[in-house]
This record gives sequence, structure tokens and C-alpha cells, in this order.
Amino acid sequence: MSQIFKIVVPFACLLSANLAYADSTNYKRWAVSAGWMHVMPQGKANSTHVTTSVEEGGSYGVGSLWGADLGKYAINSDELTGMGKLMFNSFVKNSQTKPEYKVPNSLMNGAKSDISGISDYTATGGMEAENTDTLGLTLSYFVNDNVSLELIGGIPPKVDIKGVGEIRAVALSTANSPPPLGTPPTYLNGLKLLKDTLITDLGAHGKVAEVTAWTPAATVKYHFGTSGKDRFRPFVGAGVTYGHFNKLKLNSGVEEDLIQAGYMIDNILSGRAGEALHGGKGSSTATPEVKVKTSDAFAPVFTAGFTFDFTERWFSTGSLSYMPNFNNVATVTVTDTTTGTELIKSTTKIDLDPLVTYVGVGYRF
Repeated sequence: MSQIFKIVVPFACLLSANLAYADSTNYKRWAVSAGWMHVMPQGKANSTHVTTSVEEGGSYGVGSLWGADLGKYAINSDELTGMGKLMFNSFVKNSQTKPEYKVPNSLMNGAKSDISGISDYTATGGMEAENTDTLGLTLSYFVNDNVSLELIGGIPPKVDIKGVGEIRAVALSTANSPPPLGTPPTYLNGLKLLKDTLITDLGAHGKVAEVTAWTPAATVKYHFGTSGKDRFRPFVGAGVTYGHFNKLKLNSGVEEDLIQAGYMIDNILSGRAGEALHGGKGSSTATPEVKVKTSDAFAPVFTAGFTFDFTERWFSTGSLSYMPNFNNVATVTVTDTTTGTELIKSTTKIDLDPLVTYVGVGYRF
């Protein structure tokens, strides 16, 4: 916020210092306008960076293991030999007649697995801002007949955030039970299970969030023509805009998907990697809470438009503005409120880069 004050305060002081001087001439004057502002973000979705509290390649307890999961996710079962091969085939065969068949606990006691792929990765899914409309307001001060300083604001609009693509997690689990060798879990050492898990389908949810956008701007404009002579006066200008985004509401479906992902991570951390592989809450005692926040942003503004005088004081105005490199970062965290553990953290850049049209009616004084 300190940066925006550095811009606005000197601007306001300049206006105040020149007020008396402005009133002493017939072309230096204040002007206000109000009208329809249509915002059209041009940015496209970016990928999402995801981190979890699972250590890359870390060893975690397996706990319960379903025979059907062995058959579905094993990628190198043909490399098993001897007792390991017999055990694997037996577990898978039993699951074919009993879909919820679990490997007996006595055979999984002490089983460990090295897990990789989900501690730090990039997913292709992301977010885009949708078009929005609001009431725009401007306050202008004319330094001379051709140069004006302008503050632009309005009613902060609610912006819909659209989901694009999917967030997936591809986990590789490699059986690596500790000695003594010859115990049942060690016969499966080296067996790799690979699961590609859909965390959330952002595209299917459509509108994944809603946020209120505060985007004041300050510009300097050059007006062609002469007051009192030219009723139609084009202008060009440039300046800076500041974006602050709050009151962010996450889609309930996306939130529930992330809570389920939180259970998966908690099960791994708690020595129940088999339940994480199977999916669902399982035996997790976590209470995942999802929070979303967005960063503030600054960007340049380039504008072109016109004013058309109805009378000496009343006028209409229209403009087209572009704000390149106007982007922020959305951060989503899933935290177990019971232990305070941050289970999942994801960040994605939202490119706004909007084109903004404005049509309004103004008054000079």
C-alpha cells in the first residue's frame, strides 16, 4: 500500500496547490464524469505450482493395502520373483472375487514405501478472470488547456474467476520395507505403484472463485484541440494502476476436492500410504481447512479516447485503455487445523492484462 500512497499523495497535493490558479482562467478547470466501465481481461491461464508436506523420496508406513490397488497401479510386477510373485498374484486374485479385499495385516506389519512425485510439482490447470462491468468515476484537473491529470476509480466490481484444465498428482510408491529380510513385507521390495490422481477438475467447475477488485488509476492526458473552439477533442494518456483483491470466495466443489486431497496427504504422513493410494478420507483424523489469498499488483496504463462538449460545462467522453503486465498471484493452502500442519500449498499467476472501455457523461467546474 505504501507505493500507491507515493503516487496518490503528490498527485493530490499538486491538485490542491493549483486550485486557486485553475479558477483564475477559463480553460484550467476541474472535471468529473461517471459512466459505464467494461473490463475485458486478455490474459490466459498459467500452470499451477504445488507443494505438499510429503518429503520427496521419503519412507512412509503402508498400513492397509487393497489387493485391487496392487493389480491396478503396479507397473513392474513382472520383476517380482519367488515368494514375492506368489504373494502378489494371490492378493490380486483374491480382489477379483472380493473387490474390497485387503492384504492381511499380519503380512503388512512393518511395510514401508518410498514416495516421490508429489512433494513439489507443476500442474497444467490454472485460472482466468472473466469480463465484468461496473460504474466508473473520474476526477480531472487541467494543468493547462491541453494537459490534464486524472484519477480513475469506481465501484469495485466482483470478478468471476474461471477454472481451466485439471490439477493432478502423479505419485510413485516403491516398496522398501526394512530388514530383517525374509519377513513378508520384504518379499515385495522393489514393487512400484504409480497412480495419477485427479485432485480437482477446474474446467469442469467453471467458475472456481469470485473476488472483489479495487483498481484505482492515475493518468496524465494530452487533449488535442482548443477549449471553446473544438467540441470534439481526442486525447491520449498514460499512467499507473494499482490492484487490490479481497473478499475472495472459493467454489464449494473445488474446496471439497482440496479437502479430500488434504486427507490423502495426512494419511501418507500418518503411516497409511495404502489408504492414500485407495482414496477417500480413510482413517485420517485431520481437519483440513482451505484458505485462498491473492497478491496486490501494479501496472502501467495506456489510454486513448475523446470528449464531446454538449455545452461549456457538460460533455460526453469515451475511452479505451490497456493495462499490460497487470497480474497477481493466487495462493491456496490446505492446513490441518488440529495440528497446524500445512498439508498442501499451491500458487498460480493470474494474468489480467485488461482492455477497459469507458463511456460516460461529465461536468466541468
